[in-house]
Amino acid sequence: METGTRASLTAEYMALFRALESSRPAGSRLFYDPFAPLFLSGWRKWISKIARFDAGRQLVERILDRESPGARAAGIARTKWIDDAVTGALETSTQLVLLGAGFDTRAYRLLAAQRVITFELDQSETSLAKQAALRTKIGSLPEQVHFVTVDFNKQSVSDALTGAGFDKAQPTCFLWEGVTNYLSAEAVDEVLRQISATASGSVLLFTYVDRRVLEQPDQFFGAQKLLSRLRSYGEPWTFGLYPEEIEQYLAARALRLKQDLSVAEVWQRAGRPATEMRGYQFYRLASASVVGSGF
Repeated sequence: METGTRASLTAEYMALFRALESSRPAGSRLFYDPFAPLFLSGWRKWISKIARFDAGRQLVERILDRESPGARAAGIARTKWIDDAVTGALETSTQLVLLGAGFDTRAYRLLAAQRVITFELDQSETSLAKQAALRTKIGSLPEQVHFVTVDFNKQSVSDALTGAGFDKAQPTCFLWEGVTNYLSAEAVDEVLRQISATASGSVLLFTYVDRRVLEQPDQFFGAQKLLSRLRSYGEPWTFGLYPEEIEQYLAARALRLKQDLSVAEVWQRAGRPATEMRGYQFYRLASASVVGSGF
């Protein structure tokens, strides 16, 4: 969600994974995203239609899992965990901030999110494509959702939010999904420090990759191929954290770690086959609370 047109494609693949999961029978799916198909184009739109039939969905899942081991399962697991975590955080937060929103649809499909003000931060290409797609489905966009253009490597999150009407005195749920692994260490540090300066009690939900996948990719099935593919796209992964050090890392930035787990744990807790996650065990989910106050 960081660089030009590839940003839209990255977000589109996540939308595809959500569309596939949403095509499952109500009793077996982990979440339901009726907006996901809106963001699909080309062959991805075509196979999402095939997936409406059980046999078609199973075929599509097998093909995707063979080409990119673990990616689909990881995308679905992280969506499930974040949906639940956002719903919980919004019991006390009055604002939702999506950092690198992509084609995230939580502001439109989660009841808890519909009761608060949402700020969607992203690059203009992806944001404009998203807004156009949503209008075809729901007409006018909700007044409580504010779209804010930002480049995390170059711009201040606090400045972007302040200019959009963000209330720094209100407890907020910040969501940073699928972004940190594309940034510099300095950019991640800067954003975390800006979040830690918001209202005490605010919550940060974010994803990151185990730094070992960048340093020793041969330890993870399919990682060498994955990283090579990302480099060929011109958007290599550049940042990761060691899980055993994340609590101290966050504490140094006035954030208190609440939870840290792998997408594999979420997947298996949902009763899904561990084999479908093979290849993405390095992808992780974390939550933290803001200790201090004041932007």
